[in-house]
Order: sequence, then structure tokens, then C-alpha cells
Amino acid sequence: MNYIFYFLVASAFTTAAWHQLGWGGNGTAPMDALSTAMVESAAGSVELALGLVGVMALFLGLMKVAEAGGLLVIIARLIRPLMVRLFPSVPAEHPAMGAMILNLSANALGLGNAATPFGIRAMQELERLNTRPGTATDAMVLFLAINTSSVTLLPTGVIALRAAAGSADPAGILPTTLFATFCATAAAIIAAFAYRRFFPLEAAPVGATSERPAEAEVLPAEAGQAYPLWVSLLALGTLLALIPFSVLYGRAIAPWILPGLMLGFLTFGLVRGVRIYEVFVDGAKEGFQVALRIIPYLVAILVAVAMLRASGALEAAVSALAPWSGAVGLPAEALPMALLRPLSGSGAYGVLASIINDPAIGPDSYTGYLVSTLQGSTETTFYVLAVYFGAVQIRRIRHALLAALTADIVAVFAAVFACTYFLL
Repeated sequence: MNYIFYFLVASAFTTAAWHQLGWGGNGTAPMDALSTAMVESAAGSVELALGLVGVMALFLGLMKVAEAGGLLVIIARLIRPLMVRLFPSVPAEHPAMGAMILNLSANALGLGNAATPFGIRAMQELERLNTRPGTATDAMVLFLAINTSSVTLLPTGVIALRAAAGSADPAGILPTTLFATFCATAAAIIAAFAYRRFFPLEAAPVGATSERPAEAEVLPAEAGQAYPLWVSLLALGTLLALIPFSVLYGRAIAPWILPGLMLGFLTFGLVRGVRIYEVFVDGAKEGFQVALRIIPYLVAILVAVAMLRASGALEAAVSALAPWSGAVGLPAEALPMALLRPLSGSGAYGVLASIINDPAIGPDSYTGYLVSTLQGSTETTFYVLAVYFGAVQIRRIRHALLAALTADIVAVFAAVFACTYFLL
């Protein structure tokens, strides 16, 4: 991240300086615009973090109730056959496993605000298993690679935006999104395993141990072996059956997801004998502390991205790449979306809204479907890395960024292929 952060800032400064030298005196000076973007984005970063306080408090409180009731153990045991192969260094019923599953489940339903607290909790639990403080483990890298590939079954936010833009079929992006996110996730997993040989872990310090040295000390009493294989297969079949259901009724069920999630967690805790109010408040306190801890990391990455946009460097990159991208089915109108999505979620969302609300393009054109698919099937890579690694003070991220960007690139090509196949 050191080199990436410097590259973004240096590129923005160099571009703004070049424009400043040729500035004719009309309008705002390029360097003034760059300065203004720095200050405004720094303030906006703090506002964003403070805005996350309530969301993190809510969902970490709910997660605490679920954990106290044993839901994380149940889910972890249910999909253990897959997870133990992907994360062999994480005990099957460890809280980290359940937190990762809830994070991926929230992403799958398009609940980005819910996924962030779950993801941060997963990173905190993975850090307890880390014997090399400050260095990302293989499990952390793989989890973030999968997370940034954005496993998405129901992109609720994009569907809502398309509906507001007057789309005749707001949920029509579900097949293309499913295809693109599947390809991106597969690429993320393969890349994380393939690249780690080039970024080996350093030897652990002598005497270093994790905070949770023995699995028996961290598992609830009812935690045992995995469920029978037929139970896991039945659960997987049920999940797959939800895909066509979401295609047909995605717009109708989207408003029910968050309220249903809260009621479901609280009901589960109550049935399991959890003192849901007290446990919820304890979890919410932790969410407040985490939200404040990530402010410096948000300031760093969001200021760098704002400088890149204000300087004109991003626009210049789009102009240079447009002829090449157009040849592979990525029109110039959609290129800013592909470039901005890994850098800024709000920026990409704004680009999406402007494109599908443009009367010359619209939400139901090829470009409208493509940018909608990109928004629904990719994640804000740099934001995720900054927030999740920042929450546990990881400075050496090893191959996490490379694996995540590989997934982003595959997602773009998969989205182009899917939109071309389904629409043309």
C-alpha cells in the first residue's frame, strides 16, 4: 500500500502541475482545485467514518447476538466441507469462520453496509490467530480477495437505482451479475493461492503465539464436527434454488431483507436463551470503537482518490484507454466506471447514476446493462483493503492487492462477455 498510495498522490500532483503550467487564468486554477479536493475529501472521510458508527454498531450488535446464540457455529459447521479446504489454517468452528460466512452472505444479498461490520469482525478474529502482527496471513489475503470479488446473488442497490431511472426490467442484470461475480470469485481464489508463493510469510518470532492457542478454548460447548454431507448438500441446493427466485422476485423482496435480518437474528437469540438487549449493546459498543479506529485509513485512501479525480489524471487515463477498450466491448462511456469502481464506491455509484439517467444511453441499453453489471459484480478494492486491514493494523498486505485487482479485471471481461451474450 505504501507504493500504491504514493503513486496515486504523485500522479495527481504531476497532472495538476502540468495543467497549472498551461493554465490561461480562466476558471479555477488546477492546483487550487487539487487543494480543495484534498481538504473536502479529508473532511468527507471523517464524515463517512462517523456515518458508519451507527451502521457498525447495529450490525456488530446483531452479530454478537447471533454469536451468543451459536448461529455462527451452526453456519460454519454447515459449510465446513468447503471452508476447511479454502481456509485450512482456521479452525472449522472458530468465530472467524462464522464472521467470514456472514460477511460473504451479506455481500451476496447486496447488503454492503451489513457486510462491512461482519468483515471487520472476521479480520479481528483472524488477527487473533496471527503469529506475525502487522503482516497479513494467507487466510486474510484469501478472505479479502473473495470479498473484493463481491460474491453477489442479489444486487439490491443497483436494482433500486435502475428502477428509479425508469428501467423496464430493473432486475434484468441478475443473470449477467451472477455470471460476472462467479468468474471474479473463481479468479480471486485462484490468484490468492497462485500468488502466495511469490510473497512467502516471514518466520514467526521466537515464542510468538496467537491469542487463541487452542481450538477447544474458543469454541462453544455444542461445537462439534461438521454436519453430515447430505445436510450441507441440501443447504447448498436450497441456496442455488434461491437464485431463480431472486431473478423473478428480486425487486419485491429487496425491501424485506434488512428488517428480516434484524428480526431473524433477534428471534434466534431469544429462542436460544440469549439476553438479546444486553448482548446487542455490548456488540454495539465494539462497533463504535472500530468505526473511530479506521478514520486515518479512510482519510489516506479517499484523499488520494479525490486528488486523482480532481487533477484530471483519471480523465486522461480514460481518454488513452478508450480506443483499446472499445475494441473488446467496453465503450468509452463505461470505461470511467471500470476504472473508478476499485477506487471509490461513491464515485462509481455517481458514474452509474449519471450514465443510466442519460437519455442518450438509458438503463436498458447495452452500456446501461454493462455499467449496472460492473457495479453489482465488483467491489471497491482499495476501500476494502484500507478499512479491513486498517481495523487490525496490518501494514504488510503481501499479495492481497494483486489478487483483488486480478479479480477486478476478470470481472470486467466477464461482464462484457455476459452482457454481449445475453443482450446482443
